[in-house]
Amino acid sequence: MRPMTATTSDASGGTKNSNVLVFDYYGRPEISLQVVVTGSATWSVQQTLDNPLDPTVTPNWFSHPDVNMVTQTVSRQGNYGYIPTAVRLQQTAGAGSTVLIAIQAGLHP
Repeated sequence: MRPMTATTSDASGGTKNSNVLVFDYYGRPEISLQVVVTGSATWSVQQTLDNPLDPTVTPNWFSHPDVNMVTQTVSRQGNYGYIPTAVRLQQTAGAGSTVLIAIQAGLHP
């Protein structure tokens, strides 16, 4: 699968959530994550098993289970060994910006 990107910027006025990245639940479970920080930013990766594309559903967002992907101020890499329905990046402080890149392992014929 091709890399997907979510971004946040300038949370000095309050928490900012990125666009949502939806994974292929028929795909392989291995997912690589990388968050790159520019400037000053406090960020967390969040996940849900709810369908964020269903307008009748309000997703319940949970912090990534790896503490290295929660409330961080530096660039980090992490992963999933299972498939959440979707992830997003939450920036809670700082005038800087963050970029989340996610790559889900693909299926080869």
